[in-house]
Amino acid sequence: MLFTSERFINTPVMSLQTGSEIAKTSRAIINPHRLTIAAYELEGRQLDYYPALLRVEDIREIGPIGMIVDSSDEIVGLEDILSLKDIYDLEFELINLKVVDEKKHSIGRVIGYTLEAGNFVIQQLRVKRPLIQSFGDTELLIHRSQIIEVTDTHVVVRSPKIRHTEPVTNSSKQVFENPFRKSTQPTTE
Repeated sequence: MLFTSERFINTPVMSLQTGSEIAKTSRAIINPHRLTIAAYELEGRQLDYYPALLRVEDIREIGPIGMIVDSSDEIVGLEDILSLKDIYDLEFELINLKVVDEKKHSIGRVIGYTLEAGNFVIQQLRVKRPLIQSFGDTELLIHRSQIIEVTDTHVVVRSPKIRHTEPVTNSSKQVFENPFRKSTQPTTE
């Protein structure tokens, strides 16, 4: 099931052990190499770490009350998991990143994304078009299969392929006469 990125920001994190709220999510920690959510940074009064992180692998279920984890032991500090620390230190932000095509033409800026709830893989980017190009379409959805490269400054996507067809030739120019129109030539009686 696909969800928008805004759905998981400021979401309560509930403990299955105590049945109460442990914290709330504040931002997503995105792995730019795989374009996945690695963890969520948390904020709350009951946290022992700063920054406190919740790995997506530790989320047991997503329900109407929020993200459900087994216990508060699932919340880790930055120094606990080295691979997560490397991703956190990148400070990668996908929102407001410039989107260009292969030919370096500007397509717009990322204003959001959709992700799959089961594995937290970013599936689509929502892109706001520049003012001049936004007369036809104000937003675009770009699927992850169209993304070629993700850098700190921009996202490169495949440019649309325009198939050139052979021009249609008029090999036979036939003049058709409309039988319902009045004839322009006078008739002699």
